[in-house]
Amino acid sequence: MDKIYIENLEFIGNHGVFPEEKFLEQKFIISVEMSTSTRRAGCNDDLNYSTHYGFVSNDIEEVFYSKSFDLIEALAEKIAEKILINYHFVKSIKVTVKKPWAPIKKHFDYVAVEINRSKNKAYLSIGTNMGNKKENLNLAIEKINSLPNTKISKISSFIETEPFGDVVQDNFLNACLELETLSTAPELLDSLIQIEKEMGRVREIKWGPRLIDLDILLFNDEIHETDELAIPHPWMCEREFVLQPLSEIAPNFIHPLEKKTISTLKRLIEK
Repeated sequence: MDKIYIENLEFIGNHGVFPEEKFLEQKFIISVEMSTSTRRAGCNDDLNYSTHYGFVSNDIEEVFYSKSFDLIEALAEKIAEKILINYHFVKSIKVTVKKPWAPIKKHFDYVAVEINRSKNKAYLSIGTNMGNKKENLNLAIEKINSLPNTKISKISSFIETEPFGDVVQDNFLNACLELETLSTAPELLDSLIQIEKEMGRVREIKWGPRLIDLDILLFNDEIHETDELAIPHPWMCEREFVLQPLSEIAPNFIHPLEKKTISTLKRLIEK
């Protein structure tokens, strides 16, 4: 991945936890390293295919003076968020905020924080078998698309499938989504659980009827194995109601554990 750098922008401001930092001005030095592709811009000598560092510098300045931050960690976070949202070609960013006049009674050059943030791609499975199933899925899609710094980029067809397990219940309506988000996988999970609660899901019977079911299938090529979160979804390779709609929107995505494409996994389960 190519890089665009902006090094050592200097600003005078009032960021800090202590009361005196709110009125005594201090110097801050901010640098950003943006991961992108400059190939098309370079081959065509066209700024429309690149990221304008002048505009980025103005956005950094706007964030810097937008409020008095207690922590330079929060300032760095807001800078990263704004750039990732505003600039399509920037896939990830490193932000460094230095504070050379920090209130430390020692000789030092500066204190600093450095953060790395990226645009994340996730694939979700959504399903329902209670009430108006189509309305349930559409409402869930609307709520997911309204999450902060999250945008759905692809929606599969809705497919009707038989229920999984031994519980007698109505057929499900299932689909898969591709989305881009600045949230981490655990943060996205928390948001999806909250949406399920808002829509009235009650978790009573394992593999039982569900007003709405929202699962993270894949998150970039990350592997998570905790009590709260397992990614890739541990049963996705066994379930045709997942692989069929997922292969429609991400046929060539490589499962990070199986090392096979989604379309290949779908063909294997169909045999």
